[in-house]
Amino acid sequence: MSPKQQRGEATVDRLLTTALRVFAESGQQGFTVNAVVSAGGVSLGSLYHHFGSFDGLAAALYIRCMDELCDAMVAALTRCRTARTGVRAWVTAYLTFTREHRDVALFLHASAYSGYLVAHAGEIAAAKAEKFGPIMRWLEVRVERGEIAPLPAPVVEVLVMGPLAEAARRWLSSTYEIDLTEAARYLPDHIWRSLRPEPV
Repeated sequence: MSPKQQRGEATVDRLLTTALRVFAESGQQGFTVNAVVSAGGVSLGSLYHHFGSFDGLAAALYIRCMDELCDAMVAALTRCRTARTGVRAWVTAYLTFTREHRDVALFLHASAYSGYLVAHAGEIAAAKAEKFGPIMRWLEVRVERGEIAPLPAPVVEVLVMGPLAEAARRWLSSTYEIDLTEAARYLPDHIWRSLRPEPV
């Protein structure tokens, strides 16, 4: 890699890291192109050069945050041989990641339906499909073996991710009281019960 390419990658990383910090400190209202450029010590032209627009920066940050969360879940899930231990590990990994990486989780949840991601919906969907690929393949094998109920993949995703996303959303909000450590004691087994096959 040439020195120019190295500088370019360093600038991209700095902008993404700064954008996450600005969002965590200032919220969605303070998440502006001027705030990110000012905090990062990078020119507006540089931001547009690397991301095309502020929406492009936000989409790239969303994908980076999603990648980090998915990597944690995939690493936990694919180490497990049985369906039950795998689902429990998947659930626990999500909750642990949320607790340990609050800023990343906050950006993911707060930005999921934001207007600045709409223009990059296709790119985000493709990135998600790629990252969730190993999880879907792991599930397909367990369904074929009869270890998990024969449900459509989107339904399985809702049964697992729905309760997790709601628990995280409540924990990240100041409106609700919820203990993620406590949730991690109950949710893994309850979610597993929603996926296990009916007894014959």
